[in-house]
Amino acid sequence: MNSGMSSIIMIVILFALMYFMMIRPQKKSQDKKKQMMSAMKPGDEVVTIGGLHGVISKIDNTKQTAELDIEGVYLTFDLRAIGRVVNQSAPTNVEEAKPTSDEAKPSSEEAEAKSEVPYNEDEDKKDDQTK
Repeated sequence: MNSGMSSIIMIVILFALMYFMMIRPQKKSQDKKKQMMSAMKPGDEVVTIGGLHGVISKIDNTKQTAELDIEGVYLTFDLRAIGRVVNQSAPTNVEEAKPTSDEAKPSSEEAEAKSEVPYNEDEDKKDDQTK
């Protein structure tokens, strides 16, 4: 009876390891891909699974297609063919584009560093002559 119980426990442990090593990471990557797909909008730079770089010009959710502008050539791809988003487009809302007060002001350390080291052209000329 004891050996039967230990073999059942080993099988349960094996399935638990399989879940945490294989199934769970795959689900996480699928969720991340779905989130990326739902966040795509016209103006985003994307790369297809074939390696083609382009900018999304329009998305048709009913047909599950995206039209990409590739240097003036417009191609239509399935949404599944989009491999990754390289750069998201700039925000179109004016309030989103404004920097916050923390972003607009440089830190006091940055301001001091800029003011302490003046640019000297003579040093650049000396470096060029010594080479």
